[in-house]
Amino acid sequence: MNEEDEARRHRLKMEKRKAVQDAEVAGKTVARKGLLMVHTGAGKGKSTAAFGLALRALGHGWKIGVVQFGKGQWRTGERNMLEKLGQELGQVAWHTLGEGFTWETQDRARDEAAARRAWEKARELMDDHEIRLLVLDELNISLRYEHLPLEEVLGAFAARRDDLNVVVTGRNAKAELIAAADLVTEMTLVKHHFGAGVKAQEGIEF
Repeated sequence: MNEEDEARRHRLKMEKRKAVQDAEVAGKTVARKGLLMVHTGAGKGKSTAAFGLALRALGHGWKIGVVQFGKGQWRTGERNMLEKLGQELGQVAWHTLGEGFTWETQDRARDEAAARRAWEKARELMDDHEIRLLVLDELNISLRYEHLPLEEVLGAFAARRDDLNVVVTGRNAKAELIAAADLVTEMTLVKHHFGAGVKAQEGIEF
């Protein structure tokens, strides 16, 4: 087969592919919907993906909210940058309200109190009609350890306004949350440098 025949074959193949793609897109009838998104799994990248989405939303002029459960007062790169953007643009409401992971605090009552504070702030931001994207970072951990009632959280998500997008991150997402979500992405662990003895690094892990 010469180059001209190969080019013709490729063009015909792509024309068919485009027709299939166009038909699939034309079949979608919902123009806009606030989504409940879940990033879970044992692999790295759950929060990273959520903050990438936050940056995308900011690029379109959206106001965003972030509530961090469990992570305590870490000064992460994403927090530094998004808080700075919040100060300059007035489009970011950032709240880190955890006191450290439950295996670090080793105090259930303290963990439950911290989760409750974070959840109340999340509810406040859900009621802010200017916010179009809300990242609930590591909420899955609070739900896994039953620091918050799952039914209460699911009820609030179900009752949220139509234009609010919510992203929930953390390992071991509850089956009920997965069932309620519009989009679920599971990060699969294939290989991680931590297993080779490499510590968490600034700019990569935080």
